[in-house]
Amino acid sequence: MPEDLTPTPDAAALDSPPFLPFALPDIGDEEIAAVVDCLRSGWVTTGPRTRQFEHAFAAYLGGNVDAISVNSATAGLHLALEALGIGPGDEVIVPTLTFTATAEVVRYLGAHPILVDADPDTLNLSLTAIEAAIGPRTRAIIPVHYAGLACDMDGILALAAAYGLNVVEDAAHAFPTLYKGQLVGTLASDATVFSFYANKTMTTGEGGMVVTRDASVARRVRLMRIHGISQDAFERYTSRTPAWFYDVVAAGYKYNLTDLASAMGIEQLRKIDRFLVRREQLAQAYNSGLRGLPLRLPPAPEPGSSHAWHLYVVRLQAGARLGRDELIARLSERGIGTSVHFIPLHRHPFWRDYYRLSPEQFPVAEASFACMLSLPLYTRMSDADQQRIIDNLRELLT
Repeated sequence: MPEDLTPTPDAAALDSPPFLPFALPDIGDEEIAAVVDCLRSGWVTTGPRTRQFEHAFAAYLGGNVDAISVNSATAGLHLALEALGIGPGDEVIVPTLTFTATAEVVRYLGAHPILVDADPDTLNLSLTAIEAAIGPRTRAIIPVHYAGLACDMDGILALAAAYGLNVVEDAAHAFPTLYKGQLVGTLASDATVFSFYANKTMTTGEGGMVVTRDASVARRVRLMRIHGISQDAFERYTSRTPAWFYDVVAAGYKYNLTDLASAMGIEQLRKIDRFLVRREQLAQAYNSGLRGLPLRLPPAPEPGSSHAWHLYVVRLQAGARLGRDELIARLSERGIGTSVHFIPLHRHPFWRDYYRLSPEQFPVAEASFACMLSLPLYTRMSDADQQRIIDNLRELLT
């Protein structure tokens, strides 16, 4: 018989606990079956399942909103701003503590993102910083509901009304989040954009949704997401009578969501309430298990509001035994993945150099970035997995 060449793991590898990733999608047999059924149907691009997903998402939110699916939240933000007429020379207020997509979509349109600092408690946009940044060219505000906690939308909408500005909510973290009894997506902003990226509270792999009550915004987003073609592709390809003719009425984009992604989204949406309950349980377990450590824990939502708990972000306090970078490295050595949300935009070479930004302009974001890390939080994480994270943090920090 041939010699067995299978490598034998050493004892240390056998004893090592499995690696705990920072995030992991929760995909079950229902999503797999739905995607397989979609494949077998022969309709894999934008079609009946996408329409079903849009209707189901709008129905979940309520509030007579219209939901338009797109292939990413980045695309959704771009389309929403374009639909509102944002263009060259305009200015749009954006937090520095966000992912680059929030600002880059402003540049797509030839407009300029005006970066502002964070609130020290919530890490959401600072109302004081917003008002200080408003100038004669300001056209819109993009509040980001950081980690899944809603911004002070009453204050933001009041400022917008006072200065005649549009508001497009970046709700990539915030499904489902309540703000004073209303779901984010049903507030009085011009549009809200959700993300279904792989690490979000629900996923379609890649994907997003633009939500609005403004019929003109909805029409424009629908038109521009598929090449500026006047007739919906689904209608053309399912028609039983000749429907080959169409008009290109605008220089649009290729931003549509596929039925494959939508099939998955329909099943994920059915589970979102259960997902939220589990995320809340995990967040509360962190709150209890990390109490007494030199960590600033995430703020709780106000009464009548809720947190989607997309992220659980802690900030090391002065006097902690380890700095942020060393703590991340030590946790990684122990098989625990973490992340940082976010490297502020003003620190990235493009934004820093193009707009001549300096750390001194953003003291809260700077101080927070230096000491923050995001702990693993995903619905497939077991209680034992989470306890292992807590135990390691307690051991490393006390």
